[in-house]
Amino acid sequence: MKVEENKTELPTSSIELVNKLDYWKISYKLYFHEPLMTVKESKTMQKTLFGSDKSNGHIKNLFLRDKKKNNILLVAHQDTIIDLKLLAKNLNLDRLSFGSPERLMENLGVLPGAVSPFSMINGVKKDVKLFLDNNLKSFKKIFAHPLENNQTVEIPIEQLEIFLKKISAKPIWISL
Repeated sequence: MKVEENKTELPTSSIELVNKLDYWKISYKLYFHEPLMTVKESKTMQKTLFGSDKSNGHIKNLFLRDKKKNNILLVAHQDTIIDLKLLAKNLNLDRLSFGSPERLMENLGVLPGAVSPFSMINGVKKDVKLFLDNNLKSFKKIFAHPLENNQTVEIPIEQLEIFLKKISAKPIWISL
């Protein structure tokens, strides 16, 4: 599948990511759209672009850092309410805060608004810990940006798990 390159230099481009998905025979569907920065922006176009199949889930991705400077990527359904204090306690971590755009680029190789589980293609090299909400297993497919926020990949959960295994990411499934 041919993808146009974004002008921003990323450690791994969306083209390289899609080529890897194809090479590994991971099934997905790629959509192109206007850049989306937030869940709120995404919700305004989800039904039109992706349909209204309730068996599919849209996600939000939080790049976090604890007091000991451990970097964390948390992936949950877009409507999940996340209390950072409670999350830190449940994960046995010290105070959590959001990572800066600079840390985001340094550790996941993406710009704000483009964070997704696919970012772990860069995050595994930086020891970013990946936490996935168990509720995501209840969806047939999820939607995630392929390292750029002007595209979205529709991917079955089991295919995402194959991708994560191929890049040596070890997700920790948690209940939120």
